Amino acid sequence: MKNIKLLKEICEIAGAPGFEKRIREMVIKEVTPMVDNVSLDNMGNVTAFVKGKDSSKKIMIAAHMDEIGFIITHIDEEGFGRFHTLGGFDPKTLTAQRVIVHGKKDLIGVMGSKPIHVMSAEERNKVPKTTDYFIDFGMPKSEVEKYIEVGNPVTRDRELIEMGDCVNCKSIDNRVSVFILLETLRKLKNPPFDVYGVFTVQEEVGIRGAQVATQEIQPDFSFCLDTTIAFDVPGAPAHEKVTELGKGTAIKIMDSRTICDYRMVEYLKQTANKHKITWQNEILTAGGTDTSALQQMTAGGSIAGAISIPTRHIHQVIEMAHKNDIKGSIDLLLNAIKDIKKFDWNF
Repeated sequence: MKNIKLLKEICEIAGAPGFEKRIREMVIKEVTPMVDNVSLDNMGNVTAFVKGKDSSKKIMIAAHMDEIGFIITHIDEEGFGRFHTLGGFDPKTLTAQRVIVHGKKDLIGVMGSKPIHVMSAEERNKVPKTTDYFIDFGMPKSEVEKYIEVGNPVTRDRELIEMGDCVNCKSIDNRVSVFILLETLRKLKNPPFDVYGVFTVQEEVGIRGAQVATQEIQPDFSFCLDTTIAFDVPGAPAHEKVTELGKGTAIKIMDSRTICDYRMVEYLKQTANKHKITWQNEILTAGGTDTSALQQMTAGGSIAGAISIPTRHIHQVIEMAHKNDIKGSIDLLLNAIKDIKKFDWNF
């Protein structure tokens, strides 16, 4: 897989839900030379438009830019910060993490909690809650408040590294899809229909940006790009794995908010087989994606499906994806756009 440097930059840059400014600016800079037009809507979605040979149909591709994060809700008299989550967190994954608060300047903090040495037996055995944690800045309130205030976003601090055939970082969900969409647009020439590549906002807090963008574009065909669970780890029952790393890009059949159009599912499978792209099925019974907005926010609905990237340790700072699965996702999306006129879309 090429361009790891770009993937690293995309994953590491900040962009909590509702505060996607930095990743948005990076996307605009990167995508503008590749496409015919770039536009920005009031929610902050970035739409990259590529003129097709035939404008009678529209193809929309969505990849959300936001990453799970936090927002500062209180600074106490000792200078410790309290926060609310932006997106879904397993509280135990907050232990011993560094974070960055984005205020007047970026301020590093650490997620603190009660030391085990002073916990009661009952406290040691209880399931942690997000309210058990606070952000320690290592400075008094007077210093903290020079730089940050209530309402500032918080992101996690972790670099991308390569581990064997995999990449590992915070925010692989869903920055790997931002990377895939950029790389696809870089290679896309003279598509059969007009293509709208949309880098959406606020997916992690309720698929908000994709709803707005889809209503504006009104696509006929649509593809979502997002990560999915790879629970291929010791002790995992086969029926709970969802997907496995290195077994290929995943073709979504359903998630908790969408049953993909069976025509699109079959089309993606046929396209993958035709172009010798390794793939696997995906049924995600818990967790939704922008696919639901793509399918439902168009008058009459769009023919919607999704290409999913198997990811281990999802919604942690050690998310892991396989380089071959990423490459396969690019190849499948590119060929699915190119071949879209060759399929019988009748019911």
